[in-house]
Amino acid sequence: MNESASSVPREVIPAPLCQCSLLQAAPLAGKIKIRPEDFLVEELPLYDLTGDGEHLHMGIQKIGIRHDELIDIVARHCGVSPRAIGYAGMKDKHAVAQQSLSIHLPGQPDPRPLEHPHVHILWTKRHQAKLRVGQLLGNRFAIRVRDVEPSCIPRIHRDLYRLSKSGVPNAFGAQRFGYRLNGHILGRLLVLQDWQGFLDELLGVTGTPFPEWQQDRRDTFHKNEFRAAIAHWAQSDLAERAALKALSEGATAKAAVKAIKPQMRDFWICALQSAIFNSVLDQRLRTNTFDHFIAGDLAFLHQGGAIFRVTQLMLDREQEATTLQTRLNAFEISPSAPLAGPGVMWGEDAALQIELNAIAQFRLAQRQFLDPDFQPSGSRRPLRIALAHPQAEAGVDEHGNFVRVAFDLPKGAYATNVLQELFGGAIAQDNL
Repeated sequence: MNESASSVPREVIPAPLCQCSLLQAAPLAGKIKIRPEDFLVEELPLYDLTGDGEHLHMGIQKIGIRHDELIDIVARHCGVSPRAIGYAGMKDKHAVAQQSLSIHLPGQPDPRPLEHPHVHILWTKRHQAKLRVGQLLGNRFAIRVRDVEPSCIPRIHRDLYRLSKSGVPNAFGAQRFGYRLNGHILGRLLVLQDWQGFLDELLGVTGTPFPEWQQDRRDTFHKNEFRAAIAHWAQSDLAERAALKALSEGATAKAAVKAIKPQMRDFWICALQSAIFNSVLDQRLRTNTFDHFIAGDLAFLHQGGAIFRVTQLMLDREQEATTLQTRLNAFEISPSAPLAGPGVMWGEDAALQIELNAIAQFRLAQRQFLDPDFQPSGSRRPLRIALAHPQAEAGVDEHGNFVRVAFDLPKGAYATNVLQELFGGAIAQDNL
């Protein structure tokens, strides 16, 4: 195998996760998701149903079921293709989740009652349109945290109230970066077109640490025994198997990377974009500018996603500055950061400098994201998310003491961001 760019000493690439928090709370040890019943999530609907139409909407409660399993169960029960089923969002397996589905049943009666130990139909109602991804107002969470001292309740009350006023840092979590937390590194190597370095990071023993049980398969890769290496990877390891198959047939490093499905390569680019976003968010948290505007910011309208520029002149004019602050306080608008790409409007002045600093931390430059053929093309993302209806209480059940926290978040927001703020990032997830 040719010498890899990943096999020689290379610059340290920052961790992709946010290193700062808003509350900077002292850690409170605790565990979530010890059992599904400890993590409740309920979809908040975006619109009312009409009561007639070709699409049967139903409220579903699932317990310990993956999203794809739920779709298969409902499709078989209704005698339709999974493509006939619509949903607004995917819910965690390790939870009791209530969500809506729609089933296209033109000219067909409603199906018989579903009997399944882990899936229950709560209600049904007809509507003219299919439920689409993102068509929800948000989610309501009720989470029991175990192995935490109940005396922390006053602090949790105080911190939840503060988050409801300031917003929650809109960081990307670990799930965005893969089980080795190296998705952003793979994305960076794609941007640099370092094909051999990419393969070494994905399949080899250099670079990011990997589980010990993968040692043999990775050693086999470095011995150029590509066909033998394929057998070590599971059928679900689609990217690894595709690259190794291409290599076993004599492909170049570039061709082997291109043999991986574009959707997977896009995932790694998205991971890089997300890591850069987290770096911007970190800088704004450090400088206490997370929840107010600085010169050159792009304000993000939470309703509709439009953006507009905030200039120093606007901040200097008392009436305009007061209007901006009023809209900030009402969570109508928030500062934003880029998911870097050619489709992004960039900040100016102080805001742009923070964005360029974030890119430079990953040993890249803005110009590498400006190619019109670069994909995904990027967008702006708000630095904070709104938290509503906060609650906290201590309790005890047959499994012992717990602290229960409840709150509403808008669509696309993660409850783990709230828990990390409240518990100082010390939350353990036993069943993940």
